[in-house]
Amino acid sequence: MQTGENAQSLRQILDFIRFGSIFLLLIHYYSVCYPAIVELKLNVEIVNKVCYKLASNFSFLGGVHKPKITILIFLAISLFGIKGKKNEKLTSHLITLYLVIGLLFFFASTFLLDIQFPPTNVAGMYVGVTSVGYILILTGATKASRLLRLKNKNDVFNDLNETFPQTEERIENEYSLNFEMEYSLKGKIRKGYINFINIFRGTICAGTPGSGKSFYFFREVLSQLTSKGFTFCLYDLKFPDLSIILYNHVRKNLHKYPVAPKFYIINFDNLAITHQCNVLYPESMLDLSDATESSRTLLLALNSDWKKKQGDFFTESAINFTTALFWFLRKYENGRYCSLPHAIELSTVDYDKLFPVLSMEKSIDVLLNPFISAYLRSATDQLEGQIASAKIALARLVSPNLYYVLSGSDFTLDINNPTDPKILCLGSNPAKQATYGAVISLYLERMHKLINKKGQRPCALVYDEFASLTSNVDYLISTARSNLVAVFLGLQDMSQLTRDYGKEMAEVIVNVCGNIISGQVLGESAKTLSERIGKVNQDKESLSINANDTSLSKSTQLDNAVPISRISNLSSGEFVGTVSDTPTQQIKKKPSIAALLTIHKPLKKKSRNMNNFQQFEILTSTL
Repeated sequence: MQTGENAQSLRQILDFIRFGSIFLLLIHYYSVCYPAIVELKLNVEIVNKVCYKLASNFSFLGGVHKPKITILIFLAISLFGIKGKKNEKLTSHLITLYLVIGLLFFFASTFLLDIQFPPTNVAGMYVGVTSVGYILILTGATKASRLLRLKNKNDVFNDLNETFPQTEERIENEYSLNFEMEYSLKGKIRKGYINFINIFRGTICAGTPGSGKSFYFFREVLSQLTSKGFTFCLYDLKFPDLSIILYNHVRKNLHKYPVAPKFYIINFDNLAITHQCNVLYPESMLDLSDATESSRTLLLALNSDWKKKQGDFFTESAINFTTALFWFLRKYENGRYCSLPHAIELSTVDYDKLFPVLSMEKSIDVLLNPFISAYLRSATDQLEGQIASAKIALARLVSPNLYYVLSGSDFTLDINNPTDPKILCLGSNPAKQATYGAVISLYLERMHKLINKKGQRPCALVYDEFASLTSNVDYLISTARSNLVAVFLGLQDMSQLTRDYGKEMAEVIVNVCGNIISGQVLGESAKTLSERIGKVNQDKESLSINANDTSLSKSTQLDNAVPISRISNLSSGEFVGTVSDTPTQQIKKKPSIAALLTIHKPLKKKSRNMNNFQQFEILTSTL
């Protein structure tokens, strides 16, 4: 029990041991410097006997070095119970300096005994140097008890606390993605893996420009999934950056595909390398609902503000008018003219000629009735308001390049067809994204319906800069998992989804994805990630210094494992996120914050030649 009496008794015992150390030091001086003692006539017979008895009965007190070691042991024991007032200005370097110099003086003084000087001079130097060493050792050891040892003293940003164990073993299955990484745990660098063992639950990769999404994440996705025989749809906003990488990996892994896939490109800028694909391919438009979805996707992509106005009179009128055009072309002569360029040109026909022609198809009477009624009643203003918004939007697609690509049918969009697998690259242009993005969104809408079927090849949809598209991808992620469709969405910031899709739809897309990995993001995106990863127990230290004492208390507190500020300051190549697992392969340590160690070999020089794209279909068809 730590009562006042016990503490006082302990101090007395320690003082007695320290006195014993000093007493032995004095006896040592008397023995070693005995010639000088005799010369000065200071020798005492009883002291001589005591020194003799001690040296003869206790071997550790004989000689020169053994007594010094015994003296230091007694001194060290006496210092164990010292509790000096803590001083935050003291450093371990100063204490070490005291102890090292003290030990050096304390033991090196032995060499002074061999100097050929008068005994009194030698004794004076020896006693002086040894005593200085003893005092320095005592001072350093006393200061050590006053040293303030703060675990996180130099951890300004709390980096040591904000670490947690992560998955270090490689967990694989038939369709897994495994990223080698290194992370910090309590100041030590360890290596491990980020294991995406269930890629069919949807994956979001976010990060500001330059955070490393394409280099560290998407390149590795393309590399690993081509080695597993996946078919692809790649949306390449900055065409052909990712398309060249995918092309090389597919050629490298052709032998791993049961049926060699064919490589197709949709690009509206370079007609020399593009293929043609009719996005309104009549065989894929089975009923009126297909035409409705296509028209809705196209017009919402052309008018991003309409996404927040769905249900509005003029918005729905424009969608119904475009639906009528699509379905009429699908039914007329069995879809001979069913293409987007034909629909655009048909919309420009004068009402006097247009409505009688459209009325030939009875299945769209319900759609046409409001327009024809307004026309017959000469409600010109209302009619123009209903149709003009659709015509204005469609007019933005009038382009020879677009017409060329959209009017042909080199391939169909069932990219995961087991008998005819395809690798499709949708190339865009950031400078023309408002126009190209709408058409590409329509391609995706038609493709999603075709690939979400049983018994197809494993398929990967990689959409870099997904916010520039309009797609009901949340429904695909929710329903296509059992059909082996893996969706990868690239974003610069999740606020892009809120801007282009609205808050509710943005939250749905983010929450429906089971895997998320992110580089540096800010604001609400960082907050969402921090909350998704969760909290861990962290060590906390509280220091209180007053005139009489210093108090240091330690505790544990549940706090964010990865706070918002840390996510906002990640370096390029550093990622934070969490993964999903399966019932048969459970991952206990799902969250991670680490630096990916992906190393890519340089692209071959010949692969940079865009003409190789055209050779791919010829190559695979002969294998």
